[in-house]
Amino acid sequence: MSTVPKGRSQAGTAHVADSHDLIRVHGARENNLADVSIELPKRRLTVFTGVSGSGKSSLVFDTIAAESRRLINETYSTFVQGFMPTQARPEVDVLDGLTTAIIIDQQRMGADPRSTVGTATDANAMLRILFSRLGKPHIGSPNAFSFNVASVKASGTITVERGAGKTTRQTFTRTGGMCPRCEGRGSVSDIDLSQLYDDSKSIAEGAFTIPGWKSDSWWTVRTYAESGFLDPHKPIRKFTKKEMQDFLYREPTKVKVEGVNLTYEGLIPKVQRSFLAKDRESLQPHIRAFVDRAVTFTTCPECGGTRLSEAARSSKIEGVSIADACAMQISDLAQWVRGLSEPSAAPLLAALGHTLDSFVEIGLGYLSLDRPAGTLSGGEAQRTKMIRHLGSSLTDATYVFDEPTTGLHPHDIARMNDLLLRLRDKGNTVLVVEHEPDTIAIADHVVDLGPGAGADGGTVCFEGTVEGLRASGTVTGRHLDDRVALKESVRKPTGTLQIRGASTHNLRGIDVDIPLGVLVAVTGVAGSGKSSLVHGSIPPGMDVVSVDQTPIRGSRRSNPATYTGLLEPIRKAFAKANGVKPALFSPNSEGACPACNGAGVLYTDLGIMAGVATTCEECEGRRFDASVLEYRLDGRDISEVLAMPVSEAREFFGAGAARTPAASTILGRLVDVGLGYLSLGQPLTTLSGGERQRLKLATHMGDKGGVWVLDEPTTGLHLADVTHLLGLLDRLVDAGRSVIVVEHHQAVMAHADWIVDLGPGAGHDGGRIVFEGTPADLVAARSTLTGEHLAAYVGR
Repeated sequence: MSTVPKGRSQAGTAHVADSHDLIRVHGARENNLADVSIELPKRRLTVFTGVSGSGKSSLVFDTIAAESRRLINETYSTFVQGFMPTQARPEVDVLDGLTTAIIIDQQRMGADPRSTVGTATDANAMLRILFSRLGKPHIGSPNAFSFNVASVKASGTITVERGAGKTTRQTFTRTGGMCPRCEGRGSVSDIDLSQLYDDSKSIAEGAFTIPGWKSDSWWTVRTYAESGFLDPHKPIRKFTKKEMQDFLYREPTKVKVEGVNLTYEGLIPKVQRSFLAKDRESLQPHIRAFVDRAVTFTTCPECGGTRLSEAARSSKIEGVSIADACAMQISDLAQWVRGLSEPSAAPLLAALGHTLDSFVEIGLGYLSLDRPAGTLSGGEAQRTKMIRHLGSSLTDATYVFDEPTTGLHPHDIARMNDLLLRLRDKGNTVLVVEHEPDTIAIADHVVDLGPGAGADGGTVCFEGTVEGLRASGTVTGRHLDDRVALKESVRKPTGTLQIRGASTHNLRGIDVDIPLGVLVAVTGVAGSGKSSLVHGSIPPGMDVVSVDQTPIRGSRRSNPATYTGLLEPIRKAFAKANGVKPALFSPNSEGACPACNGAGVLYTDLGIMAGVATTCEECEGRRFDASVLEYRLDGRDISEVLAMPVSEAREFFGAGAARTPAASTILGRLVDVGLGYLSLGQPLTTLSGGERQRLKLATHMGDKGGVWVLDEPTTGLHLADVTHLLGLLDRLVDAGRSVIVVEHHQAVMAHADWIVDLGPGAGHDGGRIVFEGTPADLVAARSTLTGEHLAAYVGR
């Protein structure tokens, strides 16, 4: 009789536990996935490829990673789950073999003014402990070195209701590191009063020039007019000293206006609370423009921009304060930490040194810990999130990456590939969504989705090895080895853009003449100063259209039609054809279905459980009231038009009874940037990163600027789409515009008329012009890292 315990394998047979070496996905239907079924090997590097919008993110992030996170959340108690975001189960029949998912995406870090690279990682926390132990003079606990903690002093009596009860006097003191002047922000705001009101007018005459402050707005303007503190019929410039003090700075005071209790507040604190306390990027465009006009930010004069109190800056270790340490380039800070020798803090020094070395290893050694987190690019933010995982002891986890090579110079891609392989070799499953051929080449397993985008995608076109992909005949396989040749002849410039003494961030007072009327590529390793040169040094007054990497914002009610302004001419066309109001043809206005308020679905909140979204039975998901759908334009109702793909809608509004030139023009721009497959009403929340980037580009296509600045427009683009982008750039230049592109993609470099290469390194090792000339000259010289990689790309 066998003595092998139950569950163990006999000699020569596989253990039952070893059979769970696959992640099985069957019947995935999230977003545009068409009933996808695949099996992914665990403890291997799998790369997901396909054109932008083919369903890669839907499969990897919205299905596999989302279900892993949902299942992990369910392991917590119901009390804890009540504080966590609820997640619905993805649209999939079977998900088996999942492991803990660690998602490292390109979502920008929070733009909170107090969030920095140091606070977003463990580095600042460890530095605060270090200075609280070793800093001289000793000023207090780690809180005394935190610019997020204010100093507090309080005293009073308290009654403890225990037994007979006793009243005692208590004094409370907490020492924080926050600068009291700027409250830990590092800058103070100065408001231009002339942008808030016209002092030649009275309040009754409509003196306010703040957006949304109409003369009959009782919650704002009438509060000032009828507060009793001011004379509403006197021009503001004739206010007495007391009236001006009450008008601008009075503390919140209860007043009664037409029998309604309201709070009167001075104009300055009201504007600060209403506009300045909010994230600038979350504001509507016209409000953002007002804030940019009315408010100027200057470095705090008390802390010098360090955010820290005088006491925190006075405590030093070997002559270095915590403010000095946070301002150092991280590669220099790592060297300083290694030079400290204090046995009592040895474990702390080792952990801090490892974190800082990880920054250097991942190619972010040029940053400083006091760099605001909101200023990091998508690629920098993603690599910063990787820091805490590089030395992790976790194994058998699933790491999910969203285009980790974004923002990386070809020189740095090999380093990123090594990091991905290291994570795999520790026994982890690594899933990567990627377009970069060098990263696809190191994959153990490739899943290619397509064949097209949107409704034409969502199926698995190929699954196997990289060599199999090359021979598969899919779109990715055909374009994997594409190379753009150097131009035989380049355009002649029509003038020059002179930049003199550029010193933004790490720039070394450089002088450069950027040719106009041609396609210029600004290149260099990450952190070499490209964006500082282009975005921070162009002389004011230039007619510039800038398309940067800031993400577009929008709720599930936002779609390409609303974001691009396309819905406005469509509504007017429907209104004119039917003799009714345009507001009827907006699901966010009068035409909304009354049952679902124009959302198309009904949301049921189930507390700690995932909420349920069901299609509205009244409008059947079409979002409009039934009476609105009776109005037609050339045989189509408004819901049918919003369901059209862009390319079909362009034909619809381009001719016949529905001909609308304004709509056709916007649709043409969407087609030009390769978004012809998107439906007009598709929620922005379902678009991929590459689709959002191109949607933003399309909205600027009608701008009249003479100089166009594009920041890495190839982000999220498939190899097959890069050629389409190059054609678009050529059309912009041929139309008389000057195009300046900050780019790492060799195809754009090879296609450019002129290259400005910065370097030679990053941070304080960069900030200099190392080459100016044509791509052919750069390849021939091979004098820079960019030149070497471009020469290898074109086969020279």
